[in-house]
Amino acid sequence: MSAPFPVEVARVYGDWRGRPGAHLFVDRLWPRGVAKAGFHPDAWLRDIAPSAGLRQWYHADIEGRWPEFRTRYLVELDAMPNVVADVLALCRKGPVTLLTATHDVERSATVVLRDHLLERLEGEA
Repeated sequence: MSAPFPVEVARVYGDWRGRPGAHLFVDRLWPRGVAKAGFHPDAWLRDIAPSAGLRQWYHADIEGRWPEFRTRYLVELDAMPNVVADVLALCRKGPVTLLTATHDVERSATVVLRDHLLERLEGEA
């Protein structure tokens, strides 16, 4: 079984504008060097990003803290069911691209969020 529509991750600095569906910026902070006049995601969902404390803790040792970061961020996601439900509702309507400014996309909160959303969607199928 799989999710009804794809949920992908892309960097805000990359070529994401041609992708179909909703484009959701999911970082807490505005991306460096990106003018607000030139960046128009469908939504900026900063509340779904990791808390400032978790983000700062993780950035002190990204490689060493990755496994624990995933666990802690999933706990935070579980504590905000309404916000996650809103994103899941968008995922049920069509393709979604989660946008991030992070350099290391594969070890980012955005990947944890994507995997969490896909697990929830697949559990519904």
